[in-house]
Amino acid sequence: MSDDDGIIELQTRIAFQDGAIQELSDVIARQQRAIDGLQQEVEELRQQLRALQPSEVEGGSEPPPPHY
Repeated sequence: MSDDDGIIELQTRIAFQDGAIQELSDVIARQQRAIDGLQQEVEELRQQLRALQPSEVEGGSEPPPPHY
């Protein structure tokens, strides 16, 4: 293998690695957007659950019926 062949091989590897790095970066960015969306949904669900739970003021101090 000549020096030129070695340089071409290294350039090819670098080009492949650059492509792989960009692809991984894109995947990470998509995953982060998905995580952000899921965190927002979880927070919204928490707020909805809090709104649905009867407060102690509304329900008084009576325990719930036995079928609960």
